[in-house]
Amino acid sequence: MMTPEFHGFVQYIKQNKLHVHTVRVLQGENLRWSWDETKDMRRVQHSISKSFTCMAVGIAIAEGKLSLDTKLREVFPQHMQESSVEPALQPGEITLRNLLRMSSGHQNPPLWAEERASLTERDWVKYYMSLPLDWAPGSQFMYSSGDTFMISAMVQAAVGETVRDYLVPRLFEPLGIHDACWETSPLGVTLGCAGLSISTEELSRFGQMLLQRGMWQGQQLVPAAWIDLVTRKQIANGGPADWGQGYGYQFWMCSHGAYRADGAHGQFCIVLPEREAVIAINSKEDNMQGILDGVWAEILPAL
Repeated sequence: MMTPEFHGFVQYIKQNKLHVHTVRVLQGENLRWSWDETKDMRRVQHSISKSFTCMAVGIAIAEGKLSLDTKLREVFPQHMQESSVEPALQPGEITLRNLLRMSSGHQNPPLWAEERASLTERDWVKYYMSLPLDWAPGSQFMYSSGDTFMISAMVQAAVGETVRDYLVPRLFEPLGIHDACWETSPLGVTLGCAGLSISTEELSRFGQMLLQRGMWQGQQLVPAAWIDLVTRKQIANGGPADWGQGYGYQFWMCSHGAYRADGAHGQFCIVLPEREAVIAINSKEDNMQGILDGVWAEILPAL
């Protein structure tokens, strides 16, 4: 679907040698433009998975099974260890709110992909809670996939099933995302931070649900207040360009009044409430800011 006003984005990515696979642009609930360099298929979305995990949290809170102030020690008392460290720096004091906004207190975030691959401890919750903190929880932003894994583990402990299974009837099936595949830890906890495989078209439906503040085809899948909360700035992050606009709860703030879910190698779900638009992109490209620069220069003016 090659709409002329969006053709500049294709020229941009080709001129800059950016390896973008597929693009979907929705506006006013309608497909404005789609473009496929390769067939749109399910691919691993990397850290976009974090934003799906965030939806499970909002639903669980609405069901009365968790709160933002729930602490790790309340959910996993079996992993509390005797420590001489002052109470404020103990992992058990980390709250769900701290984890959601990436402020757990670790200077060196645990459970990155490379560490997960080599970890001999099969119980990743136990491992995470054995690590000392460098800062008081809630005091500083530090992006951490380990934090999101712990969110997934907290939800599983609270609701009695994995995040993936919990979301099947509540989010995936209503959105038409059937048989979603999501990687797990050695003990069967949904990875949460990564590992979800969906297509760009399916990702665009997720973005449209976000734009509609949790509503999909007349059904409130996620509380509107939760969508409002998680997609606004909750903590300063101090990064460059679109990585320095602030962080919500498992969502990045963007320039141009937008927010986004994103994943390594150029996966994006960009929501522009002021334009009533969603831009979903799947790529294999490490220059992620370059892709965003192309969005702002070539797609945004056409919306």
